[in-house]
Amino acid sequence: MSFKVLSKKPITIHEAKEMLAKAVEGMDLESDQLLLRTLDYLSKFSKIDGQTARRIVERLVAEVELTEEEAVEVVNILPGTVEELRTITNGWRKMMKTETLEKILHILAEETGKKS
Repeated sequence: MSFKVLSKKPITIHEAKEMLAKAVEGMDLESDQLLLRTLDYLSKFSKIDGQTARRIVERLVAEVELTEEEAVEVVNILPGTVEELRTITNGWRKMMKTETLEKILHILAEETGKKS
């Protein structure tokens, strides 16, 4: 099986899981160990549905002014504390105020139904 790249866009693991599951629907995955392992990995680490993940990314870009790549990274990990979030943002080469980090956590909590 081969896939053709139509466009490139950062997507969350949650969206990737749904896309891959749909693409391989009805296939015999036993013959393709890479696809099987990838789908297994995505299933284990995907905590929310793809639509919710995309909505969170869009909110983080619009409301917190993260880049799409930064927002995708946050949604992939879904941190629960300022400390966890700070660990992620340390690699972005920009300082994030605690208030901004708290706003990100609030958006995550609102969208996933968890307490912030």
